[in-house]
Amino acid sequence: MRVNAILMREKVKVLQLVDRYAELTVISTVRDRRLVEHELLARGREHEKWRKEHLRGELEKIRSDQLFESSFSRRKSKSGSSAAVAGVPGIGKTTMVQKIVYDWATGKIYQQFQFVFRFKFRDLNTINCTINLWNLVVCFYPYLRDVLKKLWENPERLLFIFDGLDEFKDRIDFADSRRDTGTQHMCTDPEFRCKVSDIVCSLIQHKLLPGCSVLVTTRPTALQLLEKAEISVWAEILGFVGEERKEYFHRFFEDQTVAEAVFKHVEENEILYTMSYNPSYCCILGLTLGPFFTKKQRDQQRVPKTITQLYSYYIYNILKNHSREIESRRDVLLSKYNLQPSQFLSGFLMELLEKEDCARSVVYTFPHLTIQEFLAALAQVLTTVTGDITKCLTEAHSTTDGRFEVFLRFVAGLSSPGSARGLEEFLGPFPIQTTCQVIDWVREMIKYHIGNTGREAGERSLLNTLHYLFEAQNRGLAQATLGPVEALSFRGLRLTPIDCAVLSHVIGYCDVINHLDLWNCHIGCEGLQRLGPGLYKFQELSLGNNDLGDSGVKLVSAALRDPECQIQKLRLGNVGLTVSGADGLASALSTRRSMTELDLCYNKLGDSGVKLVSEALRESECKIQRLGLKCVGLTDSGVEAVFPLSAQTAE
Repeated sequence: MRVNAILMREKVKVLQLVDRYAELTVISTVRDRRLVEHELLARGREHEKWRKEHLRGELEKIRSDQLFESSFSRRKSKSGSSAAVAGVPGIGKTTMVQKIVYDWATGKIYQQFQFVFRFKFRDLNTINCTINLWNLVVCFYPYLRDVLKKLWENPERLLFIFDGLDEFKDRIDFADSRRDTGTQHMCTDPEFRCKVSDIVCSLIQHKLLPGCSVLVTTRPTALQLLEKAEISVWAEILGFVGEERKEYFHRFFEDQTVAEAVFKHVEENEILYTMSYNPSYCCILGLTLGPFFTKKQRDQQRVPKTITQLYSYYIYNILKNHSREIESRRDVLLSKYNLQPSQFLSGFLMELLEKEDCARSVVYTFPHLTIQEFLAALAQVLTTVTGDITKCLTEAHSTTDGRFEVFLRFVAGLSSPGSARGLEEFLGPFPIQTTCQVIDWVREMIKYHIGNTGREAGERSLLNTLHYLFEAQNRGLAQATLGPVEALSFRGLRLTPIDCAVLSHVIGYCDVINHLDLWNCHIGCEGLQRLGPGLYKFQELSLGNNDLGDSGVKLVSAALRDPECQIQKLRLGNVGLTVSGADGLASALSTRRSMTELDLCYNKLGDSGVKLVSEALRESECKIQRLGLKCVGLTDSGVEAVFPLSAQTAE
């Protein structure tokens, strides 16, 4: 395994795969073939909860050594088996393929195969002429030249692996190939010359070397290409679940004390934890956070807490350790000159050799999308002509598919001196006027969207601008924009725990906010835990129709007990509260004389739960005006227990 070593002068660090590989969770299905690419916005603790729940249910885990077992096959075929493994960028598809080949070569799995041929579609792109299977294999495995014809005699002993279908330049059309019409031609003879795409298609469809097995990996964006192919087993890599994340960091660091400290920091930070389901993100986290927890550089005050701070330090390390031979780091980083092979490139760009006709050239690609997005944001801040950046940000923010959201968060984050300070050492000072324009833009966006909620699109836009505010880490800006706000509503908008963490952060700047409406926001106990520290500040708190359960209501009860609690109206309808959680809520209510409205409708309280609550309200001598108890399992005796409160109180 080759790892870009951004903390040392060597270009790459070579490690034994078996020492570094951490197991991934793979399921024997593909959930949504139209999955949004930007996993950084869509994953995290909420997604991990989803995975845990479904892995106990209808989604079956599948090990990498089971991809060609008949028990997982949807299509039974005597002509051979084809498996497709999907996963978002950086999730570990290529590394898993490496591990499969390693385990096969060491005799641990798939001993039914005598030979395994592994091809990357990225490499196949360099072949622009017609070719036959014999030449294709010899091109990558020249030492098999004299035995291939013998191998074709027993195709059931062969496994072909094609990695990265989404990177293939040529088109494969399985719909036409099944009818033997159209542009895709069937290849049935290993000696027949045709396009590479025809060979790949024919192997997957078992027209070429019937009986052989084929494994294809791809990002979800290219899954539609395989929908009509003869795929026996579908699988999706979900990434690291639970303890698998911890295992990764303990394998990443030789010093287990550092590994434990880094993982603890990641686990406690919702932003960073969201990233750590993905091995590619974990690598960036390990490379960036490691130095902060070593004995030589123990500076935990400056440990990155936002994604902008994380990537700023990541690039800072590259500039510090790999660019001594470059006169103008700024010009090279911003690609003003032609790039040349250099140690400087190894951390944020990968060199690829491409072949067009007879010419071969070096091209570059980013190891992960977020590095590209960070550098795009950095270039925007450093090079934009005065006045243009406001127009650029507004156009990016106006898109409805969210493709620029992480880019915008990076731009906002780079307006923070804390994020820019290290980079300025190598890139020079960030233009003050540009930084001021970014801050002004964030201010105007927040003011605009606060006045335009009420619809899901408006609430989503407001939430996005709060993420910009969080990345900016600008207390003055936050107080100026949110200080006068009296109400925040995200009613009906699905919020992830990371959204709740951002809300908790910005709520701390709101001086006069009275009303927070999170009805039907799917926040759950995890999200509420992130909001917990600021809940006591509101006079009216709406948390209905969220799956909080007794443990979530316990967090609300803690807010009610706070001496500075201002809550007067509390809506907890349909939150999964039972009689077990009613005792803690009742105890907290007994201290709240200011309570005027309490909604507990559609909870399983029963007579005993309602009795606990009503007695607590009487003890507090509160001026309760409305008590919602619809559909809580009351009987006649329970109604009698509530009635003495007030003839006009209970519903």
